[in-house]
Amino acid sequence: MIDARNVYRIVTRKIYDFSPEQQQNLQAIVWLYRGETERYLEMVSQYLGDVADEALACFDLEDEAGNTAQPLPEYSEAMKALGMALMPFLNSLPKSSPLPHAGAPKAGNPLSGKPDAELTQGPGERVTEVMKELGKEAALFDQDIEQFHKSAQKAAKQWEAAPDTNSALLKLTKEYEPLSDASRDLIKQTDLIYKLATRLIDTCEKECNAKESDAWVSRDITRARKAADEARGLAVEQLKQVRYFWKQAHWLTERFPEAKLRDVEGLVKLVDIKEIAANDWSLTPGRYVGVAPEIEDENFDFEETLREIHVELEDLNAEAVKLAATIKKNFEELGV
Repeated sequence: MIDARNVYRIVTRKIYDFSPEQQQNLQAIVWLYRGETERYLEMVSQYLGDVADEALACFDLEDEAGNTAQPLPEYSEAMKALGMALMPFLNSLPKSSPLPHAGAPKAGNPLSGKPDAELTQGPGERVTEVMKELGKEAALFDQDIEQFHKSAQKAAKQWEAAPDTNSALLKLTKEYEPLSDASRDLIKQTDLIYKLATRLIDTCEKECNAKESDAWVSRDITRARKAADEARGLAVEQLKQVRYFWKQAHWLTERFPEAKLRDVEGLVKLVDIKEIAANDWSLTPGRYVGVAPEIEDENFDFEETLREIHVELEDLNAEAVKLAATIKKNFEELGV
């Protein structure tokens, strides 16, 4: 008996269906029941090969039409271009004394990894804070991209060398887990950097009256921001593929570690005719396979949610300070 009620993907809030890989995974259970172990192992091997291929495609992607792209490097460059578009205005803000290592009296590209070349004064103080955080995250992101590329190349070699035996594929699935985790973390970093850049733009416009400055070229900034967002979307979608295919291999090997059919709570159970008779000849799978353990939703990111709350709180605090100053000024004008 197979109970596939817990195997689905969410298309919309009301529509759930099976992905092609989920259908294949259910078919693989049937293969194990029939003793077709080689077909099962071939599928697991193919999933792991896809993990390595999709990881490499983050740096060299070619679609069906023959168009090529470099999702991660191009996103990094698009974000740096956005930083360069902001530079004229950032360098026009009031400056304090440069830091000891600053060199030339300029703010520096906020995505170059060295945004704290010089501190700003007055309304630019908050801009400096955002620039520092953005520069720190951008520098870390570039380092992690480089490491991810090395891991992807290593994964491809591992897959080529691994035989299609159950023990070898179990080992390879385990060895690919850090690569899968790294792709998930890069997605978070990719989104975070874009959010910080957007926050920097909003801070400049709201607190520094950027739009009133000749150094703020709205058309160039909007164009660069749009290009960065498009590059972000491509990079994120490609990174998702790495973890997606690893999860398919992990789903199978975790449930059937010996490449043999076994009872899996909430999914499948070998049932004989006597047990069916004892259940009034019911063929409802749920009466036999039990209830699947609750799976934590990994799409819920506690750290990211907390960061977003923190950012929102900072914005509200800044607005509260401005309102308090306005109220105080109004009272003073009234002579109260």
